Amino acid sequence: MKKVRITVVKKASYDNLIAKYENPIEHACDMELGKVYIANGWQKPEGFCDSAWDSVSPFVMTLAHGGGNFYDGWMKNPKSAMISCNDGFRPVSFLLEALDEDAD
Repeated sequence: MKKVRITVVKKASYDNLIAKYENPIEHACDMELGKVYIANGWQKPEGFCDSAWDSVSPFVMTLAHGGGNFYDGWMKNPKSAMISCNDGFRPVSFLLEALDEDAD
């Protein structure tokens, strides 16, 4: 199984939607722009958001097992994917890349 690098590449915040629909919350997201996580195969990296993992894990699993070429050539690098978490108020986009080294 391959390791998969997960890089936080974009964070958005839809303040108009937050103001209209979301109940006030103190803390919403710990993802930092540019932060890199390494998934050892199917294993969620320490410190990675549980909700974001639910969104990216199927793609991480596929890449870790040598798969790729999602949606018939969607990505320039067939061993990668650009996936966003499912937070409709403040989505975070992640670049997933299969690494040449195997997971422990």
